Amino acid sequence: MVQVFLWSDPSLLATAPNTKPMERLTEVQQQLYDWLTSYIKEYQHSPSIRQMMKAMELKSPAPIQSRLEHLRSKGYIDWTEGKARTIRLLHSIAQGVPIKGEVFAGGALEPATDDDTSYLDIAGLQLRPQDYALRVTGDSMIEAMIADGDFVIMRPVQEPDRLKDGTIVAARVEGLGNTLKYFYRDQDRVLLKPGNSRYDVIEEPVERVTVQGVLVGVWRDYGSLK
Repeated sequence: MVQVFLWSDPSLLATAPNTKPMERLTEVQQQLYDWLTSYIKEYQHSPSIRQMMKAMELKSPAPIQSRLEHLRSKGYIDWTEGKARTIRLLHSIAQGVPIKGEVFAGGALEPATDDDTSYLDIAGLQLRPQDYALRVTGDSMIEAMIADGDFVIMRPVQEPDRLKDGTIVAARVEGLGNTLKYFYRDQDRVLLKPGNSRYDVIEEPVERVTVQGVLVGVWRDYGSLK
């Protein structure tokens, strides 16, 4: 079985639909959390304060201790008091990324819903606890190398007003449903452009469009294409 993961921009922010978003991290807190995740995954134990200082290019332990306390208070990590190297991640993605339904790469349609959460196994990739997967239905994004049956890895949007034009998003259009498209803003209107010339652009007033997530990657399992 061959699997291909096409990684996009990991710096984009995000809220999985129908899930409670975790409290947002600052840039330096996210930097330390991502490094901790990578280190613990590779070495199977937590690093020392000195190692964290070196990785974050800091000369004092105080900023590291402050960032760790914030990560703990926001529910990302915990540790055993009085014992060294006991930091543990509270939101491990080892079980996979939750699949939250379907997104239509065609027109905008109401998605099928399923109360039972299943997981997409992509162990080994550096993702964030809020990330989730959607199964693609349709071919309107094939020129972006996103095909029918693919899984798109999405990251919830904390600040939709700061989205860059051309970002691929999962968006819900009031009265129509959800769709996967390129996002553009033109004053008080939103344009959702397909990656397939056979499809029309969806143009709606900004208040009728809710961006549910931004694309960070595409997962394709060639072993299932039989």
